[in-house]
Amino acid sequence: MCNEKEVYEQSISAVCQLDWPKDRLLVQVLDDSDDESIQWLIKAEVAKWSQKGVNIIYRHRKFRTGYKAGNLKSAMNCDYVKEYEFVAIFDADFQPCPDFLKQTIPHFKGNPELALVQARWTFVNTDENLLTRLQNINLCFHFEVEQQVNGIFLNFFGFNGTAGVWRIKALEESGGWLERTTVEDMDIAVRAHLNGWKFIYLNDVKVLCELPESYEAYKKQQHRWHSGPMQLFRLCLPAIITSKIAFWKKTNLIFLFFLLRKLILPFYSFTLFCIILPLTMFVPEAELPIWVICYIPVFMSFLNILPAPKSFPFIVPYLLFENTMSVTKFNAMVSGLFQLGSSYEWIVTKKSGRASEPDLLAAEERESKAMSLQLHRGTSDSGLSELNKIKEFRETIPPKKTNKIYKKELALAFLLLTAAIRSLLSAQGMHFYYLLFQGVAFLLVGLDLIGEQMS
Repeated sequence: MCNEKEVYEQSISAVCQLDWPKDRLLVQVLDDSDDESIQWLIKAEVAKWSQKGVNIIYRHRKFRTGYKAGNLKSAMNCDYVKEYEFVAIFDADFQPCPDFLKQTIPHFKGNPELALVQARWTFVNTDENLLTRLQNINLCFHFEVEQQVNGIFLNFFGFNGTAGVWRIKALEESGGWLERTTVEDMDIAVRAHLNGWKFIYLNDVKVLCELPESYEAYKKQQHRWHSGPMQLFRLCLPAIITSKIAFWKKTNLIFLFFLLRKLILPFYSFTLFCIILPLTMFVPEAELPIWVICYIPVFMSFLNILPAPKSFPFIVPYLLFENTMSVTKFNAMVSGLFQLGSSYEWIVTKKSGRASEPDLLAAEERESKAMSLQLHRGTSDSGLSELNKIKEFRETIPPKKTNKIYKKELALAFLLLTAAIRSLLSAQGMHFYYLLFQGVAFLLVGLDLIGEQMS
């Protein structure tokens, strides 16, 4: 976790309540927060569970070297980790059920080639706004189709970075956590696969988490998710080609795992629908066939939305929004492929703490009692000063939320709407409706009118 005051309590609480023998479980809270008030809140939560008999350790780094990979690498290098055989990893907003380990660990028994057991994500705020509903469509397809199919037929898929259990031996033999990209989860998964390790995906084991509710947070997340794989592709390609795995597995890695979803589709969507199509409206001789601009994208959207049948009413907004997001994905893809400055940038996805809203009052009361208890027992002057800082921090009035302007999206909105007017004058009805709706979609996103506004 890193400066995630909205969710630290619920995640620590969930992990500390895992149903597993206490003498065979160690909880590490890996905190990269640079805000001292948040550090003290997390320390207090760790101390609370330690007093209840949980074997829990708080680890804080002064510098975020290597981001998440650096944090995991530092934690796994501790001497006491050698006593353990498996490691379960959860990001700050994830809340595993108490029986999570009992549902995952048994799969390792009698299966020495198994490196990873991955659980599915489920979302507490799917219906919060249009943005979260559209995200849910993509992620349902990812888990229901991509992860499940690859797990069944290939025993390989991309580690999701959280809600998974690794065999520590597999991590070590595959080179451990490397800090060379911002997709350490995909990196270790590829290296383990090349070393012959197998993965299992459990679609029926679900871990509660949170979707980004603002376009700003979602855009930064998607930039990392699309620049990192291209950066990793450059680094891993020689190893994939020279590896001893079967030729068809190499083909799957290169073309399906890396290129199709992370390079080809963003490139196709951005260049065709956002550049070529609107420009053809100004060139009477140029004409695109209807199946290219209509049938193919509608068919692909239909396939993506199948795993989430309740989302069928949103198929048109989904298609338009995916084309809009192609700007961010294309930019990220180019950034990662050519090692540009933003390719190694990790901005923590903003959390709202939706999963804990019903318990906010209870949590407030518990924290207040914990502070009072520490004061009653007597603390040092420095401790008292820090506790006062925490109180001041918690009493701070949240800043006003404002809309952010996205210039690239607005520029494309202008191009598309201008092309729509041109197509109307040229009596090209089908083109007009698409360009109009896509232009409006870019306008809404450019004015930050989709999702929650950032503070």
